[in-house]
Amino acid sequence: MSKTPTDLKIAAPYARALFEFACEASILHSITADFNNLYSLLGKTPDLMRYLKNPLVSSEAKTEILYRVFKGRVNSETVRFFDILVKRNRIDLLVPILHSYLELVYKTADVKEYEIQTAFPMTKFQKWKLINKLKSLTGIREIRLNITVDDSLIGGFLIKTSSKVVDFSIKNRLEKLAKYLDTVLEI
Repeated sequence: MSKTPTDLKIAAPYARALFEFACEASILHSITADFNNLYSLLGKTPDLMRYLKNPLVSSEAKTEILYRVFKGRVNSETVRFFDILVKRNRIDLLVPILHSYLELVYKTADVKEYEIQTAFPMTKFQKWKLINKLKSLTGIREIRLNITVDDSLIGGFLIKTSSKVVDFSIKNRLEKLAKYLDTVLEI
């Protein structure tokens, strides 16, 4: 799911407009829930996004598929927003718009999102411990984790934010050890 800087820049006004509308209409919670579910759905069904991005598919067909998939399952204003994106030929920016919108909501609600890469799936207890540790270190009220499994890490995990990467992986430790040993052998 592409989130290039250019796409995010174009998506930001749409996300902000929807955010402000949702706040004024007192439907922020409903639209945010819709967007969280949609973000997850698009991650699991890349074919839907490919269909929506396809320039050969007519706007009417895109509107129809969105209407059939989401009508009755999401807020009517969310469906209306999709219709606006299709009419303005911006439906291909749906993922960056979702990302920008959720960032606005999280910033307003004092929620921080972290990307975690682990060598093995985390248990509920491990997630709970990590969330509590991050809360105590950052002072953030709520932490959301986006966890992916990467077996190349061998063991441990990586924590990524928008500005930092903290690497607690075995792979990283082995690489540091290899550098150290190369340096020592050169002396």
